[in-house]
Amino acid sequence: MTPQVQTFFDKATSTATHLVSDPATRVAAVIDPVLDFEPKAARLSTGSADAVLAAVHDQGLTLAYVLETHAHADHLSAADYIRRETGAQVVIGAEITQVQKAFIPRFEADDVADDGRVFDRLLAEGDVLPLGSLDIGVLHTPGHTPACVTYLIGDAAFVGDTLFMPDYGTARADFPGGDAATLYRSTRKILALPETTRIFVGHDYLPAGRDTFAWQTTVAEQRARNVHVHDGVDEAAFVTMREARDATLAAPTLILPSLQVNIRAGALPPATAAGNVFLRLPVTQA
Repeated sequence: MTPQVQTFFDKATSTATHLVSDPATRVAAVIDPVLDFEPKAARLSTGSADAVLAAVHDQGLTLAYVLETHAHADHLSAADYIRRETGAQVVIGAEITQVQKAFIPRFEADDVADDGRVFDRLLAEGDVLPLGSLDIGVLHTPGHTPACVTYLIGDAAFVGDTLFMPDYGTARADFPGGDAATLYRSTRKILALPETTRIFVGHDYLPAGRDTFAWQTTVAEQRARNVHVHDGVDEAAFVTMREARDATLAAPTLILPSLQVNIRAGALPPATAAGNVFLRLPVTQA
């Protein structure tokens, strides 16, 4: 059966949040929700997540899961907020523990266990969750991060950052635990799905020559036209390209606030005795 997919695009972080539902039972999942964060004032708000929740309410959906494709470095996750508002379970790839182990010491986040327990479910390749009369399947698709997964629901694949629209290519692979060769193999795993599979990407950055945001493509389109991994591009060529490109990229604007929130499943660090909440800014001295 074909799931219904509604996408909410956050221009501030170029993030596509997908609301996926089973038409037969009205059971739904939200994929990669955004918690709004204005970095200059360190101000949080929930407008993006509230728009998703309003759609859930207006369409009479029952939200069962918040599905995270990985621990994002470009936006703060609204997973914990949605969990508290709805009771939905927060789900992520089992290798999130590797990401937690890498970043807990960086932020001295001593309140976080590095076993993934802050999430409700950790999934590995081959695991299946029910979504009403549909199933949520899992492909482990690392390379961008060790924990990246692709969710397969009916004829749709939700790939997070592993693939972007064909005219933009693929994710960077230079974060801790990332690897260009691993990323290439993950893209080929996705592109081995049936050619008619709908692919929903996690971001769109408007490459030159296009002025309309997009987030849906197909396996066939990716194999024919993806500028980084179309059919005929081998692993060695991809790795050379990806590593050279990554060497030119600056860190994402929100990487430090995002990671310390996202290893907590979207929750903030504990408040101080005075009731204040602080995000840490580790200083690296050149």
